[in-house]
Amino acid sequence: MEAKDWKPKRWLRIVLPTVLILAWLAAAGFGGPTFGKLSSVSSNEQSTFLPANAESTMAGQWQQKFLDSDSIPALVLLVADQAIAPAQLGAYADLGEKLGQLPGVQQAGSGSTTAVAGPIPSEDGKAVQFVVPITDTGDVDGVVTDLRSAVEDGKPTGTTAYVTGPAGLTADLVKAFGGIDGVLLLVALVAVFVILLVVYRSLVLPFLVLLTSVFALTAAILLVYAFASWDWIKLSGQSQGILSILVIGAATDYSLLLVARYREALHLVESTWVAMGRALRGAWEPIVASGSTVILALLCLLVSDLNSNRSLGPIAAIGIVFSLLSALTFLPALLVAFGRISFWPFRPKLERGNPGAGTAPAARHRAGSAIPASGAGASAPIGGSRASDPAVGVGLAGVGRLWTGVGRLIARRPRMVWLLSLVLLLAASAGVLQLRAAGVSQTDVILAQSDAVDGQKELGKHFDAGSGSPVVIVTAQGTRDSVLAAVQKQQGISAASFYSGSGRPVPGAEPVVKDGRVLVNATLNSEADSSEAEEVVRNLRADLPSSDPDVLVGGVTATALDTNDTAQRDLVKIIPLVLGVILIILMLLLRSVVAPLLLIASVVLSYASALGVSALVFNNILGFPGADASVPLFGFVFLVALGVDYNIFLMTRVREESLRLGTRPGILRGLGVTGGVITSAGVVLAATFAALGIIPILFLVQIAFIVAFGVLLDTVLVRSLLVPAVSYDLGKAIWWPSKLARPASQGFEPEPVAGPSPALERLVR
Repeated sequence: MEAKDWKPKRWLRIVLPTVLILAWLAAAGFGGPTFGKLSSVSSNEQSTFLPANAESTMAGQWQQKFLDSDSIPALVLLVADQAIAPAQLGAYADLGEKLGQLPGVQQAGSGSTTAVAGPIPSEDGKAVQFVVPITDTGDVDGVVTDLRSAVEDGKPTGTTAYVTGPAGLTADLVKAFGGIDGVLLLVALVAVFVILLVVYRSLVLPFLVLLTSVFALTAAILLVYAFASWDWIKLSGQSQGILSILVIGAATDYSLLLVARYREALHLVESTWVAMGRALRGAWEPIVASGSTVILALLCLLVSDLNSNRSLGPIAAIGIVFSLLSALTFLPALLVAFGRISFWPFRPKLERGNPGAGTAPAARHRAGSAIPASGAGASAPIGGSRASDPAVGVGLAGVGRLWTGVGRLIARRPRMVWLLSLVLLLAASAGVLQLRAAGVSQTDVILAQSDAVDGQKELGKHFDAGSGSPVVIVTAQGTRDSVLAAVQKQQGISAASFYSGSGRPVPGAEPVVKDGRVLVNATLNSEADSSEAEEVVRNLRADLPSSDPDVLVGGVTATALDTNDTAQRDLVKIIPLVLGVILIILMLLLRSVVAPLLLIASVVLSYASALGVSALVFNNILGFPGADASVPLFGFVFLVALGVDYNIFLMTRVREESLRLGTRPGILRGLGVTGGVITSAGVVLAATFAALGIIPILFLVQIAFIVAFGVLLDTVLVRSLLVPAVSYDLGKAIWWPSKLARPASQGFEPEPVAGPSPALERLVR
């Protein structure tokens, strides 16, 4: 029986929505201007992602002691049309002097005219490079832009110039992330608006839902900006983009569920306040449960050893918290303020002939004949045809054509439906074996045109590919000679020397000693971020401890290697934790053990299928070189947490209907009345995540495809066919050990229920 309707006094009906709307306007007023400032507290440096105890992190800390600065090297490469004569190097040297005088570039030390190393000619005589240390690490993009302008203005005639190396790649990465602040949000909002317009055919409601999402985002950004500026969290470009998409998608999903309940209630009662009360009573539990599932799953990232993953957890969780608050406070205030006009021009009309209009809320459930306990679906043979099962007529009465067809298919052949669905998902999952997620080179991360990427390719043609990004070895002064000899013998190393204080090796110079340690720079034959270079670092770490047990191997290659290894360890550690947390929430929500296990198994299978199809698309259609090692983990967290959302929306309604109708009719009714709204929510979330694909970063494009495809797969196949069919096949057993699983003779009878009201019939159609 429904709870008693609550209709507040007139003054409260005016004050409450006004206060809520003003509060959210204030949050948006402060948070909106902060949106453009997020990049100022964001870092895309891969070295900041690693924990302090990573070997490459410790080596980097020692390296800074030797360099006495936090500089990032930029490589300026000049490629000539013809061989460069030795007499021409003077003109290149003048360019090096000018580059050393630019703001943000490390100034010369005592006895030197510039800190820029070069010009360094290539062996083939067709290229010259400079190593330019950039000290303004807070504005690498700006300094590199100035470098590129200065090089273009001062380069000798007949040469092509590139600015590459770690600083050049970082600058181009920042440029690629530039669309996150505005374009990404605009694309996502337009996609959501169009979908809402098509689904609801209302000119007002889409704006109310979008306002709910945008205000949730602005409030979340305000808190995230504060935490990042206080250095409580590490904000990166990828977490910034994911925050925007996640909040827009989640807030819209929660809003759609509330709107569906509100619209249903408006057909049954005249007062918009009573209708909103009923909507909140029916929607708050699945919305809060869904949001809590996502929040706790995201917070599981706090156990990650990668700072980037660990920071994304609270950043995204903050976004979901404000999505929940906005959908449960701001949107209801807007809906009661606008009333039925919210749905204009197709405003829901009160059905005067309906027993629920103007009468007690439970009256419509007491009219008509009751469903006998034996007709609740318990007596039909499992796996058999149920075309004449009373559950079909009761569960699908008043349901629209599409979902009536789906429901009848499930009722007639539940086992055939779920077995075919299972086979399709397993076949799709087979592709997961082809997923190459061991990391990619930094030159493959940027999908748009990049001067740094082009320069890196040219660098490999004229110099050792690892030039400018050496392997850094920190060893004790007493073991320096044996360590240097071991490094020089290592296959894959073209040259190695002690750091003597200058920008380039000086034969016979004494090494700089800091706290009893010396620094060895080793140049790789292969590109610094290639798999071949990572293998060299692994071999060095295996061989050098025999000369110095405390030796440290770092540098760009070691940082990438440690990042990939840490991400793969996180995958094994976090996945079981996320599954355990979600399982507990589902058990508490559904008061069952069997149903939660079924839902967990379904979303894991859906995730594997999405990953398998994505691997085939990445490898054979898009031609990607591989995937970041964090892609499977991020895909899992988002797909499993968000995929469970739709099953929560479905199964909470199924449980509600099962308490009145019995299990099998309840399954069909729950599927029928939630089918449209959940499908709409899935399309909205898929569209918002797909918007990430406009950012030309490999990681974000892959996450966009995996999550968008996975959400659609989960919405269309798993939630619509697999879960209802298995549940229908099992019958009451899915509610074990709750009272819903007990036979009627043991104390549980479904509540007598009337047939559907004319208003409900019109609504679901």
